[in-house]
Amino acid sequence: MVHPIQLIAYADRLGGTIPALGSLVRQRLDGAFGGVHILPFFTPFDGADAGFDPDDHTTVDPRLGSWDDVKELSRDLDVMVDVIVNHVSARSPQFRDVIEHGEDSAYASMFLTMGSVFPDGATEAELLQIYRPRPGLPFTPYRWGDGTRLVWTTFTPAQVDIDVRSDAGAAYLVSVLDTLRDAGVRMIRLDAVGYAVKTPGTSSFMTPETFAFIDELAELAHDRGLEVLVEVHSFYRRQIEIAARVDRVYDFALPPLVLFAAATGDHGPLARWIGQRPVNAVTVLDTHDGIGIVDVGPHPDSGEPGLLDAAQLDLLVEAIHEATGGDSRAATGAAASNLDIYQVNSTFYDAMGRRDRAYLAARAVQLFLPGIHQIYYVGALAGHNDRELLAQTGVGRDINRHIYSDADLERDLHRPVVAALLQLCRFRVDAPGFDGTFRSELDEHGWLRLRWESESGWSELRARLDRGEAHLRWARAGGPEHATDDLLANPPAHA
Repeated sequence: MVHPIQLIAYADRLGGTIPALGSLVRQRLDGAFGGVHILPFFTPFDGADAGFDPDDHTTVDPRLGSWDDVKELSRDLDVMVDVIVNHVSARSPQFRDVIEHGEDSAYASMFLTMGSVFPDGATEAELLQIYRPRPGLPFTPYRWGDGTRLVWTTFTPAQVDIDVRSDAGAAYLVSVLDTLRDAGVRMIRLDAVGYAVKTPGTSSFMTPETFAFIDELAELAHDRGLEVLVEVHSFYRRQIEIAARVDRVYDFALPPLVLFAAATGDHGPLARWIGQRPVNAVTVLDTHDGIGIVDVGPHPDSGEPGLLDAAQLDLLVEAIHEATGGDSRAATGAAASNLDIYQVNSTFYDAMGRRDRAYLAARAVQLFLPGIHQIYYVGALAGHNDRELLAQTGVGRDINRHIYSDADLERDLHRPVVAALLQLCRFRVDAPGFDGTFRSELDEHGWLRLRWESESGWSELRARLDRGEAHLRWARAGGPEHATDDLLANPPAHA
């Protein structure tokens, strides 16, 4: 089955509301996207973590629309929505009740504390073993009735972790699944699910207990007709392992390997990954988060070789910083709040050095790989790093979360690189061969060759990302061959 290309977008940052986002996809972007991953639109969409800290996961922020608007969007588009598995906002009604009533609250068991996970106390070694995406330990002191507890907060103090094994936690997650099913959602993304189960004496990240929980949650989702995408940044072999157990997994290795090939001319790591990557992947070059590094590096504990070695990884990070004129350096790690130890923050277009042809070649590689293809709204508009928003919020990821005005949108839709990318998406939707067999190779001259063949015909891409060259050939069965060697000046018409 050939899936439609999906647009990843915040409704408040592109269009302004859920209905406006739908109108934009159907009209201004007509034919390019057949699905939308709407980033968190719950109450409130503008909390401490851009909607990933909902007060109420079962309500739509009325400033953006309603569940009826989500259902209307699903009328002719594949709609994906986040299920924020690991945590809720510290402002949620449930946690506020716990703050007031402590153990007498009906929701006391819904939230994890250090004591509930380590009832007999924890050693220094056990605490240091906990894997966390940000520096420091994952605990925040909160009032708990008449006392104080160390509440488990994996990400920020404003996001309190759920005990997904408790009756209250399980009932909460089921209520979210039911709400999304009723709104016509077809796919859910399990956000931060790798951290959801805490097991003493382990890293509490993607443990056997985590896998068991994912299996159980996926079964509940399937019972409601929901397909499941698992979001995990980790060592690349772990991604392959996860892919064998779930409907869909992100190909987070793709963006850094594409950037490495574009920066160095060495397409070998990318070609080797294409030869072993999961076919049930969701391909991305950019998302609302940063560009993952841990996904291609050596194993952080064992040192097992990754898709890139430590020296190549350093080269890649420095190449991104140079390509962005230092913007990514100012938005990454200790230079900005919302610290990440495994990502570089930048728009993908700027990380490619704003080279239009190289950028289109990278998108062509993405669209030629097996899987479901998602393009982030800033990437769809070849967006620049938003230095002003970064300076305003101090949050590194905001450099890649521009809020588009109507004027911004009008300007960017008329840029040749954006028009060419949208046309490439339209080509990919009905090009011949993509319902058949996929082959890839790296030839002796360093060209990456990707080819699809079926009874309907064939399509082939030859690309050199460092040169910004992409040669596209295609033909329907029994028909003439078509070609373009310049995706910017001569983007393919509908196949």
